[in-house]
Amino acid sequence: MHPLSLRGSVPGPPAGAGKHRWCQTLYQLFSRIHTYLKRVWFINPAPEEIDKPGLSLVGVSRPPFAQVVTSPLCTVGAPSPNALAPGSAPHSSPSDPCITYLSLTFPHMESHLLWKGLASVPGGTRQSPINIRWRDSVYDPRLKPLQVSYAAASCLHVWNTGYFFQVEFDDSTEGSGISGGPLENHYRLKQFHFHWGAVNAWGSEHTVDDRAYPAELHLVHWNSVKYQNYKEAIMGENGVAVIGVFLQLGAHHEGLQKLVEVLPEIKHKGARATVGPFQPSCLLPTCRDYWTYPGSLTTPPLTESVTWIIQKQPIEVAPNQLAAFRTLLFSALGEEEQMMVNNNRPVQPLMNREIRSSFQAVEEGSEVGSNL
Repeated sequence: MHPLSLRGSVPGPPAGAGKHRWCQTLYQLFSRIHTYLKRVWFINPAPEEIDKPGLSLVGVSRPPFAQVVTSPLCTVGAPSPNALAPGSAPHSSPSDPCITYLSLTFPHMESHLLWKGLASVPGGTRQSPINIRWRDSVYDPRLKPLQVSYAAASCLHVWNTGYFFQVEFDDSTEGSGISGGPLENHYRLKQFHFHWGAVNAWGSEHTVDDRAYPAELHLVHWNSVKYQNYKEAIMGENGVAVIGVFLQLGAHHEGLQKLVEVLPEIKHKGARATVGPFQPSCLLPTCRDYWTYPGSLTTPPLTESVTWIIQKQPIEVAPNQLAAFRTLLFSALGEEEQMMVNNNRPVQPLMNREIRSSFQAVEEGSEVGSNL
């Protein structure tokens, strides 16, 4: 166990502390540090937990070998294209309330070119991803089932973006999209991609009760009623809807295998391959219960335009299928090779947001939901 166990209590001051003022001061300082670390989720998993399949306790989905740094987390207003454009640092006025945010950085994630130029991560009021507290979510009977209609023929290609591999779809028509659920309009499918870790103990961007999955799928859609295209939608209110699906280790996934087989063709950044018709609905779980909350993109420009729809039930993939993700590279052909792993953004503060659920919480004592 780590010497600064965050789940335990702070030991009392040593005997005679009243006679030694310096000892009392050290004790108070230690107590404050202990309380602060608990508040910012500084949790180190035990070594034996690191490579367990499925869910593992990893705090905010950060690897144990991560570097501790401090960076400003500022409350900013609604982002603009100029303020949050890739390669430009978000700005705030001296009057903006700021705090120092203790974060654990991934070896690749925050040093990746995608994040270069961001002097700090904009806090805003609805950044993503978040940690979902199962029992703190609020059941909303008004949330209806999500209507999903995908056309396999609209699949264009798969490519290595240099950050993850992405499957693109033709979004020039209403052929593939979603509606219903928490959405007021129809949203067209633009693309889907995955986030994963270097090992099976972490990788998902969202966590549930402080636990992470090995990977997470994001199906990205844009509001075709309010906006003309995806680029316009990501900058506007209610512009984007993302379905999040957790991946856990288990049985071989036949639908995913079609993508796995083309990954060797897109090993390097910028490489593309065709997969033919592909039906994205094969990557959705059989149970369509979900959580929903207002959030943001998890990559720059980090705009707060997203309605998140997180599926409660994960899908199963075989260990060798997930291992195939890790054969990809961040780097282009001819560059120094960098493994494509840990491409997930750390969990962000919930702030004052409410997480709604389309399902009622299980009764106290039930194993389902009480110990994910």
